[in-house]
Amino acid sequence: MHKISAEVIAARITSVKELLQTELDLYEVSKDVETGEHYLHYAYMHRDFSSTGEPESFHYLLPIVNDDVIGMIVGEQGYAYPEHWRSSFLRNGPEGFYIWFDPSHELQASEDEAIAADLMQKLRSFKENGVTDPEAVRKLLEEIDQTRKKEE
Repeated sequence: MHKISAEVIAARITSVKELLQTELDLYEVSKDVETGEHYLHYAYMHRDFSSTGEPESFHYLLPIVNDDVIGMIVGEQGYAYPEHWRSSFLRNGPEGFYIWFDPSHELQASEDEAIAADLMQKLRSFKENGVTDPEAVRKLLEEIDQTRKKEE
């Protein structure tokens, strides 16, 4: 299913163990009572002051395996959003349903930005150095090749 109604999720998901609750955030391990699958449930409260200012809550459900469930419950495994959310997860919105979200494109974009910043720094250093003899150019090209090989 691409869209799952909030009512279906609410009827099937139960809390197993609360991991952290603050004024604005909640993390808990939850379980689908029909399938037995576990999820890391992250909820946060948001106020849109450009609109009504009324609080809205949003919920994310990250599927987790049994080993991760135990690790999170005993406090040996991290779970903070977005640092530990690397695989597809369900997230809701104001429309009343959940959709699957794949964060992999965001991770790739971050890696690409880091590589671009590294390349720009190498080019700036080359330009500031002012040495443009064949040996300096060869060294720069080798450094660029090494940067490209890191990404592969």
